[in-house]
Amino acid sequence: MGFAMNAHKGFTLIELLIVVVIVAILGAIAIPSYEAYTIRTRRATASACLLELAQFMERFYTVNLQYHQDTAGADVALPTPQCRSDLAGIYTFGFNGAVTARAYVIEAAPQGRQTRDACATLRIDQSGRKDLVGAAAGTTVAQCWR
Repeated sequence: MGFAMNAHKGFTLIELLIVVVIVAILGAIAIPSYEAYTIRTRRATASACLLELAQFMERFYTVNLQYHQDTAGADVALPTPQCRSDLAGIYTFGFNGAVTARAYVIEAAPQGRQTRDACATLRIDQSGRKDLVGAAAGTTVAQCWR
């Protein structure tokens, strides 16, 4: 054994820097994609929750023949289904304006990081008409109510 071989143990600084750059590039791509996905998913859950609340209002109307009060004269209050609990801190649900005997509007207003959503506030009324409030330019109801 005339010549000694250098035993290469560990990583060189260049190899380590290459790995760090690759991880940074992947992170720069993955994190915004993940945030956009979670915003869309939460919006879809909020729109489904609005539909569930609208169904409650229609059942309420079927029993009481009016939206704003029951037969005993007590004002209507939105229930708290699981979807409202799941979205606590992300969306607030409530009536927009006064509920009358023949009309209501329920809305889901975004909170926190969800305010980055281009669709902004989702609304539905007694006729089933879906609407957006404060949506970014070019955003349509069809895009937001999937």
